[in-house]
Amino acid sequence: MSARVPKAARDPMRRAWFEVKSVVAEYPRPALWIARHRHGWPVGDDTQIVIEGFPRSATTFAEVAFRQAQPAPVEVACHVHAPAQAIEGVRRGLPVLVVMREPEDAALSFVIRNPHLSVGQALRGWLRFHGPLVRYRDRLVVATFGQVTSDLGKVTRRVNERFGTSFAEFEHTEENVRACLERIDEGYRARMEGEELERSAARPSEVREELKNRLRREYRARGLARLRTRADAVYRLLTERADG
Repeated sequence: MSARVPKAARDPMRRAWFEVKSVVAEYPRPALWIARHRHGWPVGDDTQIVIEGFPRSATTFAEVAFRQAQPAPVEVACHVHAPAQAIEGVRRGLPVLVVMREPEDAALSFVIRNPHLSVGQALRGWLRFHGPLVRYRDRLVVATFGQVTSDLGKVTRRVNERFGTSFAEFEHTEENVRACLERIDEGYRARMEGEELERSAARPSEVREELKNRLRREYRARGLARLRTRADAVYRLLTERADG
């Protein structure tokens, strides 16, 4: 007899687990302990820079492109998708870059990647990630999704100016971006294919844009108005100096 849990029973369990994770993710001790067992090694004694963000916010592109630009290896603690990692980086006095995507697009993209979640859950997760960072906003660099995907070199320059570092700047040429996206795609293709790949891969996708447009009505429903208002306020607070 199979011991596998039926999918209908797994989805509520996965939704509940997401709620637990998104609450715990604010606290460095438990969140980074979990990250070490699930993602390898997050921020630690050898870390030179932290690059963090809510899922589907171009954090993968930021990390891969940043590494690609460096003439020598750099120890990057990157996207365990927990605010605790950015907070711990700040406490250690490390350069911290938080990549931030507008709540609507981030939440909808996250639901497309995780169809067992509701849009409301994704938006609450977005708030639980970014809300704790507001009190640290003067001690880290925030870059928007658009800034990272259009000129990561300028973002790196802001990091260098803020923290007195000398990281090499990514040259945002068509060739360099293509090489970066190909490297990202290779990693995803090694793990998935077909519709799952299109829902998940950290690169532009027409399939995801179509799915996202179908979900916008749910995001803009009256029942999520209070969460949307809170999320928009947090987004403004964290990105108000992101034009520097």
